[in-house]
Amino acid sequence: MPKVLYEKDGRIGRITLNRPEVMNAIDDDLPRELAAAVGRADADHGVHVMVLSGAGKAFCSGYDLAHYAEGNGPNKVVQEMPWDPMQDFQFMWANTQNFMSLFRAMKPVVCKVHGFAVAGGSDIALCADLTIMGDTAQIGYMPTRVWGCPTTAMWVHRLGPEKAKRMMFTGDIISGVEAAEMGLILKSVPDDQLDEAVEALAGRMATVPINQLAMQKMVINSAVEEKINQTQRLATVFDGITRHSPEGMNFKARVEKVGWKKAVEERDQGSFDWTGNQPFVLGD
Repeated sequence: MPKVLYEKDGRIGRITLNRPEVMNAIDDDLPRELAAAVGRADADHGVHVMVLSGAGKAFCSGYDLAHYAEGNGPNKVVQEMPWDPMQDFQFMWANTQNFMSLFRAMKPVVCKVHGFAVAGGSDIALCADLTIMGDTAQIGYMPTRVWGCPTTAMWVHRLGPEKAKRMMFTGDIISGVEAAEMGLILKSVPDDQLDEAVEALAGRMATVPINQLAMQKMVINSAVEEKINQTQRLATVFDGITRHSPEGMNFKARVEKVGWKKAVEERDQGSFDWTGNQPFVLGD
C-alpha cells in the first residue's frame, strides 16, 4: 500500500501521508513517496494548489522510533561505532531535500495539521508554504533534548532566533493556538473548523493562474532560500552527531532496554541524565 496518497481534485492536488497505524511515522520510504507526489502535482497543468494532510489521528508523529531506535543493531539512522558522518549525511540530506520539495515546488502548498506534527513531522509541516493547525493539535521538536536536530531548520526561518531558541532549548510541544500566536504557522482554528478553513484558503488560491502563483512563490522564496540551504547543511550534519554522541548512543541503548515510549517519556519529562546515563537523582 502506498505510504503517501495522491489525488487530483479539480484544481487541487491532495497529498496524504498514509501510515495511519503509526500516526504517519516516517520510515525509509515515506520521504521519497512524498517528493514523488509533489512532483506529480507540480507537473500537472491542471493543478494550481496542493493540500498536504495526514490520514488517521495525526498529521505525522516524526521518525518511526520503533524501527530506528528500538530495533537492535545498526540501521540508516544509527550506525555501529565508529560511525561514518558522510554516510549519515547522505541519507538524512536526501530526506531533507524530499521534505523541501514542498518548499521548492512551483505551486503553493497548504499543510493541514491535526493531532500531532512533532519531531520529523514538524520538519514536513514547516516546509509547506502555509500551515494551518487545529487549536488542540500539537507541534514541537522534542529530540532537541537528545537524539536530534531539525534538519530543515525551518524553525528559525519562521520564528526568528529568540523564539526558535525557546523551542529548541526546551524541546517543548505547543498547541496550534500557541504556534499561531508565536508566528510559527499561518493560523490556528477550532478543530471542527480545520477542514473548512483549509478548503477555503486552497479554493481561493486555486482561482489564481498557475503562472501568477509560481512567480509570487519564487520571488518570496528567493529572499530566504540561500540562507535556508546553508543552515540545513549544518543542521543535517549536527543531526547525525546528536544520534552518535555519547548521549545519543545512551538514548538508543535506553530505548532498546525499556522501549521507545518509556525512553521518550524520560527524555521529554527531563527525568533522565543522558550524559551520566542514569535517572536524575533528586536534588541534582
